[in-house]
Amino acid sequence: MTTTLPASPPTEPGLKAGLKSRHLSMIAIGGVIGAGLFVGSGSGIAAAGPGILISYALVGVLVVLVMRMLGEMAAANPSSGSFSAYADRALGRWAGFTIGWLYWFFWVVVLAVEATAGAKILAGWIPAVPQWGWALIVMLVLTATNLASVSSYGEFEFWFAGIKVVAIAAFIVIGGLALFGLLPGSDHPASGFTNLTAHGGFLPHGPGAILTGVLMVVFSFMGSEIVTLAAGETADPRAAVTKATNSVIWRIAVFYLGSILIVVSLLRWDDPAILKDGSYVAALSSIGIPHAAQIMNAIVLTSVLSCLNSGLYTASRMAFSLGGRNDAPAAFARTTGRGVPRAAILASVVFGFVAVAFNYLWPDTVFQFLLNSSGAIALFVWLVICFSQLRMRRVIEREAPEKLVVKMWLYPYLTWATIGLITFVLGYMLTDTSNGGGRDQVVLSTLVALAVVVFALVRQRVSGRAGARDTAREAAPETASLS
Repeated sequence: MTTTLPASPPTEPGLKAGLKSRHLSMIAIGGVIGAGLFVGSGSGIAAAGPGILISYALVGVLVVLVMRMLGEMAAANPSSGSFSAYADRALGRWAGFTIGWLYWFFWVVVLAVEATAGAKILAGWIPAVPQWGWALIVMLVLTATNLASVSSYGEFEFWFAGIKVVAIAAFIVIGGLALFGLLPGSDHPASGFTNLTAHGGFLPHGPGAILTGVLMVVFSFMGSEIVTLAAGETADPRAAVTKATNSVIWRIAVFYLGSILIVVSLLRWDDPAILKDGSYVAALSSIGIPHAAQIMNAIVLTSVLSCLNSGLYTASRMAFSLGGRNDAPAAFARTTGRGVPRAAILASVVFGFVAVAFNYLWPDTVFQFLLNSSGAIALFVWLVICFSQLRMRRVIEREAPEKLVVKMWLYPYLTWATIGLITFVLGYMLTDTSNGGGRDQVVLSTLVALAVVVFALVRQRVSGRAGARDTAREAAPETASLS
């Protein structure tokens, strides 16, 4: 198979360069700060103690490396299909088809999860509207936003992400002041960082708990790759991707490691409030911030809406790319006058609504299956990015070395090391035998992936035969006329 690097226009046919630089900057930040950081960090702290910082650091390094590889390919050839389009060129049509549809599936399931989470918060504030009603309202509003124009999506995400950034920055500053007894009106003891080692040590459950923590936090990082899909709808995608991938290190260091460090320093890791109220609410309450729970609910709701907004955008753009490569209905690749892939958006919304319905009707059976069967897809995506970069790097160097403006460090050694680390995490997940745990996720996600691979290979074989027959029929009259 010969891989070539196509000369792509700055914006793909049909799409509009409606995203501004400030939009993409916030999309890059918002993609890193998911609702899982606020909601799921408490379980990780309880499982690993202060050592959860190492878990976050390990996953953070993994994400930085994967994003560097993706940034290298995206800067050389921006595409709304991102890693799916690169896998198509580097590994074969079957790979691009498979990872594209798996990624789309992942995000439509996320739509249901986030819509339900947002509806639960809103129903708590305004119980007159049933929870399913709020889920419907939230989905309809964000669908309308995405259907309007890409700039509408960018503007919503700019403000959603901005609120998250301000909230975490304020949390770090206020928490840091309280740590050293400098916060006016707070009666929190000026403990500094003594809580990191004072209650059973930095690793109270032993070094093995670090890996347990990795499994609990790895999926909260999913979404960092959205910026490479969105870059295709900016005026200067190459510069946008370069800037976004270069800044991923400080974004993870500040927002994840910085905020979690504040939590485990303000509170002892085994404080019951961390699991009961959530790590951030417990930390805010410990320093005397009134109405901490409601403040955090508002921030979590913002994160949920941000994730919904970006999830719908991401799923639709992946469907658009698949349609453009004849791997999905051709209607998915058609856009409105405003450059919006309407059919791709509506198809994603419909499946999202179906998943929401499953969540309310059969939460412990059908919806649990959807969750488990999409649970390991994030890691599959990262693996595909690694293998695609191994091949695409050589192609870029051979055909368009001037486009290599973002380079993976220590290529190919760090790429192979990343592949090894992701494979190790997948293998370690198999040791988690709890209901809906790592083993269920890896096994079911693998079965779904294999089913899509088989379908892709059969489809490719059938289309190849059909193409050969068409070629033979076209050549037949020419042969007859020569005889």
